[in-house]
Amino acid sequence: MPRSNRPRRSAGGADDDEPGLDRLLAGWKRTETRRGISWNVQPVSAASAVKAYACPGCSVPIAPGTAHLVTWRADGVMGDASDLAARRHWHTHCWRIGA
Repeated sequence: MPRSNRPRRSAGGADDDEPGLDRLLAGWKRTETRRGISWNVQPVSAASAVKAYACPGCSVPIAPGTAHLVTWRADGVMGDASDLAARRHWHTHCWRIGA
């Protein structure tokens, strides 16, 4: 019997909720507490890193194509828009050691 190249449906049929890209990306985001402050931490893959940023931990630039973390306050009093505007890009190692 020839091979079928059609995608197979799950047992639930076409009504299954398939996670969208936003939902998948949000799944990687986590909340961490450091020095009594809650932070949202989201990894950025090397393929998604297209700009250079200065790491606040070591002041060494994060080159495009380098996997790193983006952090912003999770409990800021100025609102979500202000917290997102103040987000920072960290080397993964610098964030881990708490620089």
